[in-house]
Amino acid sequence: MKLFFNPILFFFIIFLFENSAYSLSDFRIKEICQKKPKRSTCIQNLKLKKLNLLQGNKIEIPVIPFKK
Repeated sequence: MKLFFNPILFFFIIFLFENSAYSLSDFRIKEICQKKPKRSTCIQNLKLKKLNLLQGNKIEIPVIPFKK
């Protein structure tokens, strides 16, 4: 039963969240770029990525490793 339930649950979650993508708000973008040396460039880049995401285009997302 467990072997049957896990794949069905997995596919249900994949199809449920397939078309939903959340972009950053303007306040969050300013908050992220507040400590960057080139603040205006950072804001422009993130707003451009937000626009591309909302239009359905692919964007690059940098992965920042977690430090303990």
